[in-house]
Amino acid sequence: MDRALRDFDKRQKAIRRKHTRMAKGYRNKMNANGVIMQKPDSKIGGYLSRILFLAVLAFMAFKVLLLTGIGEELYMERVSVLQLGNTYERAGAWLMQIDPVTAWLSQQAAAFLL
Repeated sequence: MDRALRDFDKRQKAIRRKHTRMAKGYRNKMNANGVIMQKPDSKIGGYLSRILFLAVLAFMAFKVLLLTGIGEELYMERVSVLQLGNTYERAGAWLMQIDPVTAWLSQQAAAFLL
C-alpha cells in the first residue's frame, strides 16, 4: 500500500508540474497515433533573445555615446592602439570599430545634443 501511495504522489506531482508549466503557455502537437496532445510551451528562448537584444542595444548605445563624446579622430586613435595589443585587445578593437549604424546614430545624437 505504501508503494502504491508513493507512486500516486509521484504521478500527481508530475501532473501538477506540467499544469503549472502549461499555465504559462502550451502548444498543440500531434503524436504518431494522430492524437492531438498539449505540451507546455518553452519560453526560455524568448527570454534569452530579449536579454541578448538588450545587451547588443546597450553596447551600441555605449559606442554611440563614446563616439559622440570624444570625437571621431580620438576614437579612431584609441581603437588603433587596441589593434596593436594582444588577442583580446584586437577582438575589442574589431568590436569597437565604427560601423555605418554607429556613425549614423552618432551624427543624429550630435545634432540632438548640440
